Amino acid sequence: MKFTQYDLGQVKRGSTVVVTLRGSAANLRLMTWSDLSNYKNGRNHHYCGGLATTSPARIAVPRDDHWYLTVDLQGLRGSTETSVRVEPPPLAPLQPLAPYVAPSLAGIRHAPLAAAQAVADRVTEEAPTMARIWDVFVSHASEDKAAIALPLANALQSLNVTVWLDDFELKIGDSLRRRIDDGLAHSRFGVVILSEAFFAKNWPQYELDGLVTRSVSGEQSILPIWHGITKAEVTAVSPSLADKIARNTANFTIEEIAQEIAEVVRPTSSRSA
Repeated sequence: MKFTQYDLGQVKRGSTVVVTLRGSAANLRLMTWSDLSNYKNGRNHHYCGGLATTSPARIAVPRDDHWYLTVDLQGLRGSTETSVRVEPPPLAPLQPLAPYVAPSLAGIRHAPLAAAQAVADRVTEEAPTMARIWDVFVSHASEDKAAIALPLANALQSLNVTVWLDDFELKIGDSLRRRIDDGLAHSRFGVVILSEAFFAKNWPQYELDGLVTRSVSGEQSILPIWHGITKAEVTAVSPSLADKIARNTANFTIEEIAQEIAEVVRPTSSRSA
């Protein structure tokens, strides 16, 4: 089946994908990476969109995520050309301000300044915060940081892949659990460096539990890397992880592993259908 694929990147909830059609009708599917993979392989997948018979067609983005759009003519005749743009979500409504009450004569010099500061404080408190999204979360034992985790993270960043790594994100005074939870919740893929030290530590196991939970729910994919460990050893601890296609540092360089991860995380968009 021929189709055209658009990589829309990270798109916020409430945005609108606007598709301009020139030609016949077309099937439009707005999907995340996991559903896009299922679509390409003929498996069941979830999407937003449907059959577009008029132009422009508009699809609402249901949540913050990295989104892809496909256009195909399955079950249709003719041909079509498409162009796509993303409209950001509308701004929040302006909050009405309380009517200004003139101060007494005794406080005339100070009251306007205090009122202005109160308004500024309220606007600051009510301003929405924007969650940061990472392409990959790198889970590892501290024993593997210098040899594997840090060089891999640097190699991925050089390939324009955003990386959550404790050395990059944790600051003095931070809550370790909260920052890790934030990274787990806002990363699209989990890179797990499996080693003897990894399975012997509590924090890596905590991170792995979070990654597996998101993977099972379809929100994230796990990319395992074996370091100084055999498949039999991985199977003895986690049969589900041993069943996943992995890369072994004994057979691949850090640069080769980083390149393959980058191709999975940020695939090249196909524009021909």
